[in-house]
Amino acid sequence: MATYDVIVIGGGPVGSYIAGCLARHGHGVLVLEQREKLGAPVCCTGIISRECVADFGLDGLVLRPGNSAKVFAPSGKTLRLWRQEPPAYLIDRPALDAALAERAQQSGAKYVFGARVQNVAIDEEQVTVTTSREHDSLYLTGRVAVLASGFGSRLDGGLGLGKIGDFVMGVQAEVLTLGLQEVEVYFGRAVAPGFFAWLVPTTSGKGLAGLLARRGAAAYFRKLVTFLLAEGKIVSPEVTPLFRPIPLKPLPRTYGERLVVVGGAAGQVKPTTGGGIYYGLLCANIAVAVLHRALTVDDLSARSLAAYEHGWRRRLGRELRTGYWARRLFERLGDWQVAKIFDIISNGALDAWLQSPDLSFDWHSGVILKLLTERAVSRAFRAMKIPLTRK
Repeated sequence: MATYDVIVIGGGPVGSYIAGCLARHGHGVLVLEQREKLGAPVCCTGIISRECVADFGLDGLVLRPGNSAKVFAPSGKTLRLWRQEPPAYLIDRPALDAALAERAQQSGAKYVFGARVQNVAIDEEQVTVTTSREHDSLYLTGRVAVLASGFGSRLDGGLGLGKIGDFVMGVQAEVLTLGLQEVEVYFGRAVAPGFFAWLVPTTSGKGLAGLLARRGAAAYFRKLVTFLLAEGKIVSPEVTPLFRPIPLKPLPRTYGERLVVVGGAAGQVKPTTGGGIYYGLLCANIAVAVLHRALTVDDLSARSLAAYEHGWRRRLGRELRTGYWARRLFERLGDWQVAKIFDIISNGALDAWLQSPDLSFDWHSGVILKLLTERAVSRAFRAMKIPLTRK
């Protein structure tokens, strides 16, 4: 039985990116993916920043630029946001999985599809991964394991790393659209309590409709589809929704003896929007650097791999803490309070700020703190008796 340097559990963007990088460094890499093939629809919209496209060479996957969006208040009032230079792009999200896996395989990583991982056992000498495939059990050994299977895996809970303390359910389906030209975002407790819903154009006559909700996601999604049909924005209510839990907080610990956890499995996701592609890939880069060094010097102890967690928390810790605080604050707002914020923006008080090149699609902590120091916003929050101190 072959022993690999690295066994990556999960062939999504993060897992395949790590696999490709480590294979290019000359390490023997095996990727275990439970899906039979990559490239099928996933519950992810695929809107990523300009920086993400550039940093990770994803230009060939771009479907359209994201220059503008219509945002609907609970009252139905519309706010149109527009930037001359697109801060974000819509990519072909299913194709992203396939493209990064192909890159990894071209670099020398091996893949086993249809492999459902049942157990990960770690001792002083190696990692043993038990997986089932076509009714047979496979026992695979490696020097180190990377858990990149997305949030909701039962594996991390059994590895002594703790549990992610908060999550939301995402639901999305491809829809046939009528004249949809730009992203639409909907707020309101009748639509997605404490969160938001979306309708995003993809290719001609098609789009993605979805929402986030703590509970009752399926029921809210049915209401959303009915509403969009009544508004003449989609052609048919006959859609096939996909569901995915999305973490709002990181895993307490993301490393151990011969083990690192990356991406959604580690909770490296923006709490404000639920987007995780860019943060996951940034953390993947940190994991690659730490793993390459550890493999080279043959020190895969928890003490050695702790550098990965120190690195990604330095990079993202403030963003995740501030984003989670803002997320919990927003969930407390009633529809009339959200409408008040819409009024402030509609009145032009924040126009210069909204057009500022410093307004980032990915780095929200600075945006959140700056927004709360804007006189019109802070005055409105005081009037609404909403405390702005972080706990």
